[in-house]
Amino acid sequence: MVKYCNAVCKKVHKKKHKKECEEYIRLAAERAAKLHDEKLFEQPPPKEDCPICFERLPTLIQGSSKYQTCCGKVICSACVLAPVYDNHGNKVAEEKCPFCRTLRPTSDEEILKRIEKRVEVGDAQAIFGLGIHHRDGRFGFKQDYNKALELFHRAGELGDAIACTSIGALYNDGQGVKVDKKKAIHYYELAAMKGDDVSRFNLAVIEERKGNWDRALKHHMIAVRVGYSDSLDYIKKWYSYGLVTKDDYTKALKAYQEYLAEIKSVQRDKAAAADERYRYY
Repeated sequence: MVKYCNAVCKKVHKKKHKKECEEYIRLAAERAAKLHDEKLFEQPPPKEDCPICFERLPTLIQGSSKYQTCCGKVICSACVLAPVYDNHGNKVAEEKCPFCRTLRPTSDEEILKRIEKRVEVGDAQAIFGLGIHHRDGRFGFKQDYNKALELFHRAGELGDAIACTSIGALYNDGQGVKVDKKKAIHYYELAAMKGDDVSRFNLAVIEERKGNWDRALKHHMIAVRVGYSDSLDYIKKWYSYGLVTKDDYTKALKAYQEYLAEIKSVQRDKAAAADERYRYY
């Protein structure tokens, strides 16, 4: 705020101060945008390890790992399928959680009760899962986008990246809310910074449509490093069209191979071979 001596002073100096203020606002906006981009394009940390085999959890969610509603742990497909033994080394006949040894739920009602218990203790993934059930009308819930959005927000505030992606998708598609592309991008960015590869890919596609190839490539490279194969396919396609260099494609391919080396295991390969649902890359 500029303080003037009197009305005459204000009349004489107002234009000068207006220009200075406008320049200050412009520079502040540029600094904010630069800081935002620095954070947005940082490589997020990799997913945590499986709590049983201590191997890095794969990025591919469907089939590669499973959330346990009893203890709230995310366990890789190989460990989910592995037999459970008691303290004497005897194989347990009943189906139990391989981490906490709780009997597996046998009904949707039991699953829901366990999810609700996890929600009560502030489990972000359980809160997000409950939001999915409200969004899709599962487990006897009436489809309710407002309730889903509320739960997604709660989960996102607790650090769940996929919840932020789901919020972005609701705004992008206009499900339960008015279509708002700016809000969709905002939540995709939040999710990407938290480590969600789907939102990172979405941002790459959005930048590509705007003609911002450099920014799109940055997003795809970050996604490739955490194992998102669709981004690798995009970079390969761009290379065939001459839109990126051979060096760009080589770096992407090398990054993806390094990711595979970290997540591959004999046990996971056996699980994937036994059932396509357990494919993890």
